[in-house]
Amino acid sequence: MSEQKQAEQRVVIVGAGMAGVQTAVALREQGFTGPVTLIGAEPHQPYDRPPLSKAILLGKAEDSAFEVDFEDLGIELRLGLDVTGLRAADHEIDTEAGPVGYDTLVVATGAHPIALPGTEGVPGVHLLRTLDDAVRLGPVLERRHAVVVVGAGWIGAEFATAARAAGCAVTVVEAAGLPLTGALPDEVAAPMAEWYVADGAELLTHARVETVEPGRVVLADGRSLPADAVVVGIGARPATGWLAGSGIALDPSGAVTADDRLRTSLPDVYAVGDCASFPSARYGERLLVHHWDNALQGPRTVAATLTGADSGPYDPVPYFWSEQFGRFVQYAGHHAAADELLWRGDPADETWSVLWLRAGVPVALLAVGRPRDLAQGRKLIESATPVDPARAADPSVPLKAAVR
Repeated sequence: MSEQKQAEQRVVIVGAGMAGVQTAVALREQGFTGPVTLIGAEPHQPYDRPPLSKAILLGKAEDSAFEVDFEDLGIELRLGLDVTGLRAADHEIDTEAGPVGYDTLVVATGAHPIALPGTEGVPGVHLLRTLDDAVRLGPVLERRHAVVVVGAGWIGAEFATAARAAGCAVTVVEAAGLPLTGALPDEVAAPMAEWYVADGAELLTHARVETVEPGRVVLADGRSLPADAVVVGIGARPATGWLAGSGIALDPSGAVTADDRLRTSLPDVYAVGDCASFPSARYGERLLVHHWDNALQGPRTVAATLTGADSGPYDPVPYFWSEQFGRFVQYAGHHAAADELLWRGDPADETWSVLWLRAGVPVALLAVGRPRDLAQGRKLIESATPVDPARAADPSVPLKAAVR
């Protein structure tokens, strides 16, 4: 794109979370000179989400705002503004403050947490997705309330960890038989169930919530759990409801179906982060990745495409990390198509890893307190380098030394 053409191109980014902010920053870093407008539904300065379930809850992070000088970068911020629709033929979005025109639109609206049916308006029920959510939960921890966490996924485990650290009595209710069902195979998730007990939290599996009332949670089997506060962590859905009627292609989960350059089915419209799925040639399927690293990496592809510096297809090795019950847990890759699972170490120990292979090539790795395994394994996954399974299963052998 020529300098003059670029200077006339209005880029509007809807969503001021990680993906939206990084798209704006990446455009400037890659030399884009046109006007950039970043629209956020929340009134706060754009902020990072991972600390919400970690440090902010415990009062250890005063501020999670991004250290970005938007004014210096010439990025117009429009905060506290809800976007209600997209009219692609007119190259306009509708907002509460009237229509906003664009030459290029980037959809970065993230995902909404799924509410527990029947809990709307019940006092003491919390979701953990926004800064305001975290601020509301602060006093719960300060007062050492009895807390029931619904859902033993990543967010549930992280909140339970923070609540136990604050001295709360914590009960975690999980409908499945193990934590992280759906995210990890049972044999890998099983040792993690022990972490709850060891940390003093109660984990109730095969347990379904019947009703939530002020002060208590009633389970389907009739058990009643005291609950000064209830925190719901049962998943998230792409925040794409505002795109209804726009003609944009969505997948069954509601995510925008982007292509390998993160372009959508509509002209001049891109989608990035938690609200968009993309085709992975590496894994042979479409991926929807609800993690921070995807919201950091995808914007660079969008910016490169818009500035004409095409950086190739977007096909990352997904990565995320979680701190729970005194352990640093990292995951890289996508294990769905693996045909072999190797343990590196004993899951009863403090540190161990699991490596997934497909035809002898690493496709995913979970590391508990073994960051070197993660770093070396991630490189092997990215380069699709075959390993010797016997050596790769020996935790005393560095993964890079297990290459065939």
